[in-house]
Amino acid sequence: MSTQMQHAPAPTPARRKSITASPYFVYVLVSPLFFILLAYVIYPLYETFIASVNVDEEITWKNYARFFSLEHTANLEALWTSIYISILSVITCGIVGVTMAFLLERYEFPGRKILSVLALVPMALPPLIGVLSFTYLYGESGIFPRAIKEFFGLAQVPFSLKGFWGVVVVHTFTMYTYFFMTATAAIKGLDPSLEEAAANLGANRFTVWRRVILPMLTPAMIASSLLVFMVSMASYTAPLIFGIDRTMTMQIYLSRTNGDLDMAATQSTILSVVSVAFLLIMRWYQGARNYQNLSKGVSVHRTEIKSKAGRTITMVLSFIATIILMLPILVLVLISFSVDGTWTVQILPPQYTLEHYIDLFTDSKTWRPIANSLQLSAVAVVGIVLFGVAAAYAMVRLNFKGKTLMDVLIMLPWALPGTVVAVNLIAAFSEPTVFSLNQVLIGTFWIIPLAYFVRHLPLVFRSTSATLMQMDPSVEEAARNLGASWWYSFRRVVFPMAWGGILAGTLLAFVQCIGEFVASILIFTPRTMPLSVAVYQRMYSFEFGTACAYGVLQIAVIIIVLFLSRKVAGDKVNTAV
Repeated sequence: MSTQMQHAPAPTPARRKSITASPYFVYVLVSPLFFILLAYVIYPLYETFIASVNVDEEITWKNYARFFSLEHTANLEALWTSIYISILSVITCGIVGVTMAFLLERYEFPGRKILSVLALVPMALPPLIGVLSFTYLYGESGIFPRAIKEFFGLAQVPFSLKGFWGVVVVHTFTMYTYFFMTATAAIKGLDPSLEEAAANLGANRFTVWRRVILPMLTPAMIASSLLVFMVSMASYTAPLIFGIDRTMTMQIYLSRTNGDLDMAATQSTILSVVSVAFLLIMRWYQGARNYQNLSKGVSVHRTEIKSKAGRTITMVLSFIATIILMLPILVLVLISFSVDGTWTVQILPPQYTLEHYIDLFTDSKTWRPIANSLQLSAVAVVGIVLFGVAAAYAMVRLNFKGKTLMDVLIMLPWALPGTVVAVNLIAAFSEPTVFSLNQVLIGTFWIIPLAYFVRHLPLVFRSTSATLMQMDPSVEEAARNLGASWWYSFRRVVFPMAWGGILAGTLLAFVQCIGEFVASILIFTPRTMPLSVAVYQRMYSFEFGTACAYGVLQIAVIIIVLFLSRKVAGDKVNTAV
């Protein structure tokens, strides 16, 4: 073979002059991403930290000394309670979610299919709505405690969901889906021959579970644990409604309400440090314990329960589980038809009406929060898609200096509770800055979409990254070798192939924005009040029917979005979560 035949053809002048062929073109692509992350993640964090140490124009650490003071222990108690509740929530959600995933994926029994669908029902309950439904069902004046009291002629209700354990129970019910979804996807990929080999070597069922199955689920459980811990640390509505004042999010809210802004900044900074530390520890643990399934994709066959007693028991338990999963939504639907002010000491609302639903679409005052939420969420999602997809492409397909830094910066919003994000944005944009085009953003329309953008950018980033990793890069390279420009190959090759993952992340981001309450409560104005804040205000005005009608509408939107995302994107929804 001649020397000339061994070399690739020389590039054409057009290709040589193309800006996309330059080795520096990658920095043209990633520099806007770095700018966005610097402006709206790092800069607000920095401003919050400065606000915590800058007291009366002097740099001082006295706020941190106050926080860790043993004389006034409210802040330390709040920190400990938040961490304790979050760790307990991770444990209880892990037990419930993984157990349900294992039973529904490994065993065939009457009622399994409907349970598999209903197991995702809590995903349709935004945090505030979920807490409300549990209060109506199991609170001190809830349906079940009152019914038992009346039935047995008791002087007091026999039980009620309140305080510390009320928060843990609500967290478990509303957050176990994170473990359930990731564990379900992981169990589908397990090779049963590994368990059979362990059993043939004399291992009992508990040993097989502990030494074979559980380690293989480690990556899924680490991801879920991280998410549940972050969401629990950010929890505001459950402690608020169940009367737990000593949590970090409640302390931040109280500090801001009382005008103690520098202490609110201090509490936000410490909460950020704790959450980021947990993020780093979990990522380190996942990297240190690498379990990989080397099987050839053997399908898992469900074991059918054949004994008559076993089938009867599973039918009864499935029926009970179905009722428990559906009750929170059913009670909201019931109360949404009740006449405000008539439900006082009765077990169920005594009078019903359609007025609340008519008002939703005919009364401009009632409709405005719905329109606001749709508009604010749509604006945020446009930014999330643009920068989430660009960041995912840069991380998976491009090589550049600062790649690890970008990965950490994108993941950082996962570690920031909504309260902290809101406080950071207040600290950063209550005065004109170059990042806000010399405008004050606090009190304007744009501050809420910005908060949603920062909070939920990782959803589209994660789902798109996972999809791009599964794609063969040679397809894109082939298009480029045939003369396609970078933009043309991205638009006609990469984007269509990654569409499922992008759509999954986009729809889930929209769902999260619609239900966002924790950040919204600190930065909304009467003109920009979103749906979640309207629900909260109606509830505290004892307008329970209107509050629940809002909640039912919110749940309906979320169920439709989740259905569409599963229909179009399938298992990529699990990846996004």
